Amino acid sequence: MLVLVRLYIPLVATVLLGVGVSALLALPVVQRVGGGLAARAPVALGQFLFWVGVPLGIISFLHRANLSEGVFLAPVVAWSAMLLCLGCGSLWLKPYRKRWSRPSQGSFSLASMLGNTGSIGYPVVLLLPQLGPDYFGWALLYDALGTLPGAYGFGVVLASRYGDRPLPRAEAAARWLTPVLQVVGNPNIIAFFVAIALRPVPFPPLLDQGLYGFAWLGVMLSLVLMGMRLQQITSWRALQPATIAVSIKMLLIPLVIGIALTLIGLDGPSRLVLVVQAGMPCAFANLILAEAYSLDRQLTVTCVGLSSGLLLLTLPLWLWGFAP
Repeated sequence: MLVLVRLYIPLVATVLLGVGVSALLALPVVQRVGGGLAARAPVALGQFLFWVGVPLGIISFLHRANLSEGVFLAPVVAWSAMLLCLGCGSLWLKPYRKRWSRPSQGSFSLASMLGNTGSIGYPVVLLLPQLGPDYFGWALLYDALGTLPGAYGFGVVLASRYGDRPLPRAEAAARWLTPVLQVVGNPNIIAFFVAIALRPVPFPPLLDQGLYGFAWLGVMLSLVLMGMRLQQITSWRALQPATIAVSIKMLLIPLVIGIALTLIGLDGPSRLVLVVQAGMPCAFANLILAEAYSLDRQLTVTCVGLSSGLLLLTLPLWLWGFAP
């Protein structure tokens, strides 16, 4: 119970801070003075975290992290989890394919497959007393070599297949190239390789402490951003299919992953970090893909909101079942 209190107090308080800030910025009097500040603020914060906050945090945390040989199992587990989610989602969809539109099928598949292993996964792993910075490398590899290429590679393939917007051939070719460039040029990927190169180099104490403090600031700002985005969700339609997709993503597959890792002999914090990452809420990247490919936006938004709230209920399950 004490572990959950230590995790939930900063987690919930920071997310609620983001909700409060977003609600304050949305007040009519602030809107008149700020001129659309409620819409611009989360975009600006997201850009800052994307280009500066998270990459510097990766360099700092990875410089301190324990990278054992087994850490490279993380992307294998990430891809296994995504494929299992996609397979289970396809099986559930099979009787409904004639009744569901293709955009709805695409949104359902993406929601059940892609988790928010970055902006939510990183803070949760870092704040858990059983994990912390020592096991950040596992969370990072799960995201950088698993979820990230899964979203902007495999996810784009799925979105283009189910999308309701036919593309000209030239634009379709460009859509295939863009995800590759997004993955290769992603600041998190670049920061990962920079961090690996700098691991043998001892940082001066002042630089080390400054980077570490800035990294934790980035973690807290990521949670504030999550709260701001959740406050701006206005639709909770399509609750029934969203519940199925979220249950596959956050209950069934993490349990399967945890049991499978136990059977192959992996236990302790390494197993826990992989189970926690497998059970992250639906990715905000799904919203981007839904907009770009004209998928079912209502279903996507409902999945993101529902899964983000459900995280508070599922984390105790994984701590009870798989914590060392």
